[in-house]
Amino acid sequence: MPELIIETTRLLMRPPQMEDFEDLYEMWSDPEVVHHVTGSPLTREDVWARLLRSVGHWAAMGFGHWVVTDKANGSFVGEVGFVNYRRGISADFDRAPEIGWMLARRAHRQGFASEAVEAALHWAEGRWPGSETVCIISPSNVDSLRLGDKFGYRVYHEGIYKQKPILICRRATTHHE
Repeated sequence: MPELIIETTRLLMRPPQMEDFEDLYEMWSDPEVVHHVTGSPLTREDVWARLLRSVGHWAAMGFGHWVVTDKANGSFVGEVGFVNYRRGISADFDRAPEIGWMLARRAHRQGFASEAVEAALHWAEGRWPGSETVCIISPSNVDSLRLGDKFGYRVYHEGIYKQKPILICRRATTHHE
C-alpha cells in the first residue's frame, strides 16, 4: 500500500496494523493525553475496538487514521488522519472528511503534530480536490485549537457531542499548482 504511506522529513505515516495495539493503548489510556477528547482513559477493550474500527475504515473507505512514527528511531508518535464516523452533528459535517490528531505524551511539544497534519492535509488535497474538511475540538483544548487555526480550521458552530461541549470547525481545501 505505498500510496497510503506518507513520509515527511521526520515522520512515517502508515495505516494501522494489529501490532500497533500496545502503543495505541498506552496513548489512549493516558489521562493527560485524553483529557480533552474522551475525558477519561480508555480500557484495553475500548482501544482494541478503536483499532479494529480504524483498520476497517481503511478497508471500507480507503482512508482513515495513519499511525505516525518517528523515522529517526521508529518510536510511536500518535495517530493523525481522516474519518467519516457519521456522528450526526449535521448533514454538512457528516458528508465532509473529518480530520483528527492524537499524539502520545512523549511526542508533545516537538512539532510532530504540525508536521503530520500538514502532510495529511496535502494528501487530502490530492484525494478530495476542492473539498472542505472538518474537525471537532474541545473549547478547552488550547493546543488543538491553535493547531487547527494554523491550518485554516475556523469555528463555524458550537455544539454538544456525547454530553461535552465542542467547537465544530471547517477548512476549505487550498489548491497547489
